[in-house]
Amino acid sequence: MGALAGKVGIVTGAGRGIGAAIARFLAAEGAAVIVNDCDTAAAGEVVAEIAAAGGQAAANGASVADWNAAFALVEQAVATFGRVDFVINNAGIVRDGMFHKMSESDWDSVINVHLKGTFCVCRAAAERFRVQGSGAIVNMTSTSGLIGNLGQANYAAAKLGIVALTRSIAIDMQRFGVRANAVAPFAWTRMTATIPTSDDPKQLARIERLKQMSPEQIAPLVAFLVADVSHDVNGQVFAVRGTEISLFSLPAPKRALHRAGGWTVAALADQLPDALRRDFVPLQVTGDVFGYPPLL
Repeated sequence: MGALAGKVGIVTGAGRGIGAAIARFLAAEGAAVIVNDCDTAAAGEVVAEIAAAGGQAAANGASVADWNAAFALVEQAVATFGRVDFVINNAGIVRDGMFHKMSESDWDSVINVHLKGTFCVCRAAAERFRVQGSGAIVNMTSTSGLIGNLGQANYAAAKLGIVALTRSIAIDMQRFGVRANAVAPFAWTRMTATIPTSDDPKQLARIERLKQMSPEQIAPLVAFLVADVSHDVNGQVFAVRGTEISLFSLPAPKRALHRAGGWTVAALADQLPDALRRDFVPLQVTGDVFGYPPLL
């Protein structure tokens, strides 16, 4: 009996990469899984792999950014397997580009799939979770939003928005026995393979580090977060990098500055830089923070 025996869940963007690895792992732990992916052939292949290994799964090809389709996705889980216990929001796309060259369509498409898609699926599942008094959500974020990356303003905004959404769900839904957490994965997939190469040694080193990390290394933490054993883990943000799991802090005041009677521009110019500059957040990218070799 696996850790998820008797559970039913949904994994979006599960036709390939991280989503597929998660779906297979969850099924091996005993869960029945709806494998969602707009690439229906890829979703079908993952379902066949799960079935061949003795698990239970069904495919779904809907867009997570479609409100009605998201509700139908949740109802498919109930109709097929009798209930829904968790959702993993992994579906995503990239439309990378420098901010001053980014088009409206590149912005909208990334925000719609990542942020709106996560909202739609969570919102649809919340109807069932609230009634049954239980449920678990794992939303995929990224260090592109948590820290920063070059040429990913749309992706970073969506991924940091997902953190705020996850925290809000955790706060609003805890009274119904529902928990929500976020995971920032490091792995070499079709999506990370789109990172532009260059002659920059730091960029080349970052790509080589990513190539050492597999989607399968993400799955155990995700399974833990939707299993009953994690009943007291809620509203947290993790990263998985090889065999290393990191817990992220969230923004909080670092230092305060007060002036009786209020501020003027001149007073701020005179006092703020000297008082606060040493606590300014540096303009770093993910590779600056995670610049060391992954633990494998």
